[in-house]
Amino acid sequence: MTAPGRDFDDFVVGRSPALLRTAVLLCGGDLQAGEDLLQQALLKVAGRWRAARDNPTAYTRAALVNLAHDRRRRLRRRPAEAPWTAAADAGLPAAAEADTDAAIARDVVVAALRELPTRQRVAVVLRYWEDLSVDEAAHLMGCSTGTVKSNASRGLDRLRLLLSRSEA
Repeated sequence: MTAPGRDFDDFVVGRSPALLRTAVLLCGGDLQAGEDLLQQALLKVAGRWRAARDNPTAYTRAALVNLAHDRRRRLRRRPAEAPWTAAADAGLPAAAEADTDAAIARDVVVAALRELPTRQRVAVVLRYWEDLSVDEAAHLMGCSTGTVKSNASRGLDRLRLLLSRSEA
């Protein structure tokens, strides 16, 4: 694949703000998801620039819509998240005493977290335990948002593997 060239760069610079608004709206107002969606669409357009060059805005919008449909299908397949209970707000030790199974599960997760490399563990804890945004986690970790995303993703993959082994 050859690089799309200067006309693609001009298109991206000129149309990105409007396309980003479209992407964010397709993601239900989620700015970060919209940015990711637009980035994926622009990668697709760059790969097919010869075909898209005649009407790149329409081509990109079509890619955005298709990717948004894929995203919704992926999100529907995810299991529902359990709500945080009032007992959990009172503190983990009290909740653990009330429910031995919950204490064992928590200990298994904490043990699995200990096995992660430091950067992955920090990214997972900040993003999913503390519920910080990527930007906030990046600021705290002193790195780029891309580094936070990759460390969090790799950390979650490793946690899934470790937890599936502990269940067996």
